[in-house]
Order: sequence, then structure tokens, then C-alpha cells
Amino acid sequence: MSKEDSIVPLKMLLFCFHAANTIIVSFMPLLLQYKGLSGQEIGWVLAIGPLVSIFSQPFWGFMSDKYQTVKRILSFCLVGLLVSSTVFFQMNSLTLLLMMAGVFFFFTAPIGALGDSLSQRRADQLGISFGTIRTWGSIGFAISSLVIGQILSHFGIQYMLIPYLILGTAALLVSFRLTDVKVDTPPIQLGDVKQLLRNTPFIIFLILIMFITITHRANDSFLGIYIDHLGGSESLIGFAWFAGVAGEAIIFATAGKWFRKYHPLIFIIVAGLLFAVRWSIYAVIEDPVYIVLLQVLHGLTFGVFYLAAFQYVTRLIPKMIQSTGHLVFVSIFFGLSGIVGSLLGGELIDSLGGGYLYGTMAVMALVGSILITVYHFLPFGKTIR
Repeated sequence: MSKEDSIVPLKMLLFCFHAANTIIVSFMPLLLQYKGLSGQEIGWVLAIGPLVSIFSQPFWGFMSDKYQTVKRILSFCLVGLLVSSTVFFQMNSLTLLLMMAGVFFFFTAPIGALGDSLSQRRADQLGISFGTIRTWGSIGFAISSLVIGQILSHFGIQYMLIPYLILGTAALLVSFRLTDVKVDTPPIQLGDVKQLLRNTPFIIFLILIMFITITHRANDSFLGIYIDHLGGSESLIGFAWFAGVAGEAIIFATAGKWFRKYHPLIFIIVAGLLFAVRWSIYAVIEDPVYIVLLQVLHGLTFGVFYLAAFQYVTRLIPKMIQSTGHLVFVSIFFGLSGIVGSLLGGELIDSLGGGYLYGTMAVMALVGSILITVYHFLPFGKTIR
């Protein structure tokens, strides 16, 4: 089997899962709004996912390292996704939504991170760029946002569950054909995880990037509602996500040609500054069409930031605990940051409006960029290559 053939199932898994995840990221806030929840209540429900992921992602990462398999953990979580989503999407009361969101995100949150971890490790084994594999997740997200946006605009947001189950089932079927990662080190024990807690550069880095990742997650949660408040439709929201993630796919696909020219922290700093510029512009826009046009900056912000941060973290952690380390990183990137972004974003968009929310995000991204610049010039920041 050739290199390309061996990673086709992995590419298809990323495509199908991120296509399904589009529905949660792009349209779940609108479904909750359709069910009668306020902006603050929507923030509470959306915050459950990141809250659960703080525990579920390291847990499933540890299980993956302990049993030395990513493939079986992915398949198990995908089964949980299908069962729990069928119940979660049917709930209407806030209490039941909060309870079932916890179960749903316990299985869903680690899938993307495990897929990225497997992609990174397979890329290292085959001597190819991580971005050439990861780009298929972005392609799936982009195509789904465009197609699902049109479908839901025509049939109604209340039918979200049907395309979600179709894509989730496809991801599960593809997962059975994955090539698992082979690990030469002994299975880890719980005590080995202490290495992460003693890794000072790793911990400091995670704290600093939160100033930027909180803004990214707030945008994930409230971009659709912001466009809706400005007069946009579900199809326009779909176009907005398509434009953004199409740019992200280009960044991932071409990363092998430009990424290794500079230290990853340089890319992180530049992406952070672009985040600040992006949110500043969003804060003053009154026509939602301009948001769609400016979504091309998503590739240069999230695409560059995530790729550089993921590879930098890979350098910081030992191979024997890479799945655990990767999922701890993702639990901060999407988990803890998502809690703050959802709760803070819901409060700000309810009380002061979307423009004020994006203005606050711009300031946070600028502060984060400055702090990471300082980190880069510290002794451990400069020496890790």
C-alpha cells in the first residue's frame, strides 16, 4: 500500500467529521434560538461543550496512549456521538438541553483532537506535511457549511439532526478502515502524565494563547447570531463559514511549502495580530455581506495559528504521551477558551451588542500577541526548535 493510499481513510474521516461539526459550530446557536433560548442561555448551553471537553479530551487521550490505539477510541466516540446526538437534538427545555449537552460533548469533543493527533503522528511516520492531511477536515467543513446552509435555509433549522446523523454515520464507517499509529514506547501509566504538569514552557504557553483562543471560540459561538442580528439568513451564514474555512483549507494544504521557514512562535504572533485586526473590522460592520467577504481572513488567523501552535506543542511533549499532550492542548484551545468565550460572549451580545463583543475580542487578541512575543524571547521560548 502506498503512502497516499494508507492515509485516504484518515482524510475521509477528517472530511466527514468536520463536515458534521460544521452543523454544531455554525448552526447550533440558531437552533437554540429557534427553541426560544436567549443569548445568555445559548451561551450556557454552548459552554457545556468546552467545560466537558476539559475532562473528556485528556481522558480519551490518556486512554489512547494507555491502550496504544487511536483508531478504536475514535470509533467508540463516534458511536457515542450518534446515540447522544439523537437525544440531544430533541430536547427543548434549558435543563434537559444542558444535561444532554454534557453527554453529547463527552463523546464529540475528543474526536477532532484525536483525528489531528493521529494525523500528526502519521505525517511524521510517512515524512509528509501534517497540513496536507488536516486540510481535508477544512474542506469538509467548508463544503458542508455551504451545502447545509442552503438546505437549512430551505427546509428550516429544526431539521438539523438529519444531515448531522448522515455525516456522523459516514465518519464511523470510515473509522473502521483507519491505519492505527504504532508506538515503540511502553504503555503510559497515570503517573507519567505528571510530566506535562512539570513542563513549564508547555503550561505557560497554554495560558498565554488563551487570550487569543477565547476570541476565536467566541466568534465560533456567536458569528451566526451576529449575522442574523445584522439581517443575514442561514444561507448567508453558510457562505460566511464556507469563505472562512476555504481559506483555512488553502493554508493547511500549502503549509509544507512555507511553514518551516520560521519558528512556529513567529507564525503564532503574526496570526494573533491578524486576529486583532479582523475583530476590529467586524466590530464596526453594519452590512452582514461584508462579514462574508472578510471571512477569508479566517485562514490567515485560525489556520496559521492552529497549525503553528499544534506543531510547537508537539515539540514540547515527549512521544510516549503525545496523544495526552495533544488533547490537553486542544482542551485549552477549544475547551476552557470555549467556556469563557461562550459565557462572556453571550453576556456581551445580550447587554451591549455584537459590535462591543468584537471590539473586546480585538483588545484581547492584541494583548495575547504581545504576551506571546515576550514568551518567545524568554530562554526556553527561543531554544525550543
